[in-house]
Amino acid sequence: MSGSLNELEKDIEASRARLDQTIDQIQERLSVSSIVDEMLGNARRTPLSGVYDGALAAVRRNPVPVMIIAAGVGWLLHRMSSDAAAAVATERRVRQAKDSLPVVQTGADRVYDPDLPTRHPVKDLGQETQI
Repeated sequence: MSGSLNELEKDIEASRARLDQTIDQIQERLSVSSIVDEMLGNARRTPLSGVYDGALAAVRRNPVPVMIIAAGVGWLLHRMSSDAAAAVATERRVRQAKDSLPVVQTGADRVYDPDLPTRHPVKDLGQETQI
């Protein structure tokens, strides 16, 4: 029994070591310089490799400003899309509000006729019932 426990412990330690190596590889691949190198590596195959090499050198010298610029552009695109979505939602709400307005009879839709005598709604109410 103790032999199998020792083997299990060794297997667990080996698995942990492999897991640590995998995590280190993933962290290395997800580093800022690695991501920039991978993104710009595809551009190296273009005919403008001289321009690319200069841009790559500038990015390697100044990775933080490049990431800040990328974040700003991303934020701008996000705001533009959210503003457009908000405008569409507002327009939809206004359209729904116009369609669902209740009809209220206020008397404002009556036509004024100067030949008819005007009546006070409360004072003349008693006179109409007497006639």
